[in-house]
Amino acid sequence: MGNFSELDIYLFGQATHYDIYKKLGAHPATCKRKKGICFAVYAPHALKVFVIGEFNDWDETSHEMERLEPEEAGIYELFVPGLGTGSLYKYLILTPDGRKLYKADPFANFCEMRPGTASRIVDIDHFKWSDDAWMTKRAESNIDEIPMSIYEVHPGSWMRHPGYEEDTGYYTYRELATALCSYVKEMGYTHIELMGISEYPFDGSWGYQVTGYYAPTSRYGTPEDFAWMINHFHKNNIGVILDWVPAHFPRDAHGLAEFDGQALYEYADPRKGEHPDWGTKVFDYGNNQVKNFLIGSALMWVEHYHLDGLRVDAVASMLYLDYGKQDGQWVANKYGDNKNLEAIEFFRHINTVVTGRNKGAVMIAEESTAWPMVTGQAIDGGLNFSLKWNMGWMHDFLDYMKLDPYFRKGNHNKMTFAMSYNGSEKYILVLSHDEVVHLKCSMINKMPGVGEDKFSNLKVGYAFMMGHPGKKLLFMGQEFAQLHEWNEKVELEWGLLDNPDHKHIQEYVKDLLHMYQKYPAMHELDHSWNGFEWVNANDEERSIFTFIRKSKDGKNCLLFVCNFTPVPREDFCVGVPVNKNFRLIFNSDDVRYGGSGAIQKVSYKPRKKECDGQDYSIAYPLPAYGVAVFRFSY
Repeated sequence: MGNFSELDIYLFGQATHYDIYKKLGAHPATCKRKKGICFAVYAPHALKVFVIGEFNDWDETSHEMERLEPEEAGIYELFVPGLGTGSLYKYLILTPDGRKLYKADPFANFCEMRPGTASRIVDIDHFKWSDDAWMTKRAESNIDEIPMSIYEVHPGSWMRHPGYEEDTGYYTYRELATALCSYVKEMGYTHIELMGISEYPFDGSWGYQVTGYYAPTSRYGTPEDFAWMINHFHKNNIGVILDWVPAHFPRDAHGLAEFDGQALYEYADPRKGEHPDWGTKVFDYGNNQVKNFLIGSALMWVEHYHLDGLRVDAVASMLYLDYGKQDGQWVANKYGDNKNLEAIEFFRHINTVVTGRNKGAVMIAEESTAWPMVTGQAIDGGLNFSLKWNMGWMHDFLDYMKLDPYFRKGNHNKMTFAMSYNGSEKYILVLSHDEVVHLKCSMINKMPGVGEDKFSNLKVGYAFMMGHPGKKLLFMGQEFAQLHEWNEKVELEWGLLDNPDHKHIQEYVKDLLHMYQKYPAMHELDHSWNGFEWVNANDEERSIFTFIRKSKDGKNCLLFVCNFTPVPREDFCVGVPVNKNFRLIFNSDDVRYGGSGAIQKVSYKPRKKECDGQDYSIAYPLPAYGVAVFRFSY
């Protein structure tokens, strides 16, 4: 009868069925020359399982599923002839103790629009991709060396149709693709990162409490619409990264929690299987079928939908058995410590498989501790992530930027410390959505001072970030200094761009992003001291940072000067390593950014005068909160 073979069952039990999404779930099939839909579900503790849905008027007994041999594998299957796509359905699970559970399909490729909780039959196999050029280019790229400037986006609140109620007015996937693609190309981003795509019931979770790990949310359209969006971005040379949440899942009755009447997807022991702070369940990373469920999800997004990478949420909560827990709330591993050995093995497995099968795709860890070798190779004991969010840099940077400039001289090391460990991992510098919610203030309102001072502070901070080694990520709205904290219920404050201050900072960020892409010195040696050199890391009295970003060939290197105080330095002198011409390519005092435009000189010839330990130097009239970037070659 079935779609599920003995080999499928074996591979699923080994956590190595990498196309499991093509087998479990609901899929068009042909049986005995009849077309229909084949349903398959993993429910080993169930007494019986039925398929109920629109096609049988939700009859609870008419379509009983067959438990395949061997029974201990826990796979139920049913072929329904004559059934096509579009119908809503659920699994009715009868438990040995007599309960009835009405569950959505964990492997469903499409779901009912919330607040509905049913799955929907869909055929996802017939989208015609036209992004071959992008996929070929990606496969040939070296992720360590290419520019990656990521625009983090919540699709439901980036931009909305005006005049609608609070919970409507969303852009569809296709509308979002057209508008957002145009914007990020103009701004100079290389990638977008999408929040809240895997189906989730509660808008306020932003997509971090997932019930549909194989389904793009129906809020914005169909799976085909989602594929069209990815294809469109790729045709316009924009990569797409998806937030992905294997750390925990919600307790919703239709979801994964106690799926077949007992703990199945979660650890059975609540000391391992629950997050006290979050009220969610923790996946059982020791269960091969559960691991395969997660690995299959990741591979479906990357391979079927051509995603360029996954940003893995809350990695630290998976690695530490005592994460967010008090004594008595957690269980030590067999060695008596707090490392989750099963999660470690899971990460090595999934990261190796995803990046090994998909050249150029990335796995990105949101990992907030000093866990060693997050981006180290599995063979050497690492977790094999491609990149790691640099949360330490983010905290130090924001702590420094919030300070009144008078007090920055006593905290100078907050801006230099990250370079002391830069080579330990492959980092992304992030200013994400988490930093502009829950009364943390928007980026502009974190800045000290009032009015123009706030904008000047934010500009010099962004320039420092763009010059510092590491890939880049900015959350939407930060590029034009949104005033209010992010609210997922409303669109960004686009009207602010009618205000010159906000338009100027948007132009400023745009030019930084284009400069970042244009010059290899800013990205090709991110993880090596060969690509970075402090000119003066110790000018704390004046709170000025000067450093050089180097290219592999020594050409078009960049000298950064960043002044973090409102004090101009008309006679500023900076040491330079060569007696060659230095060309000013970025000047924060440009009228494009709301500056005075007083600095007209663009070419600077070094003089034989020692400064910053160098034999040569150049003099530059550094404005208050001034940023200057000079191009030169060795």
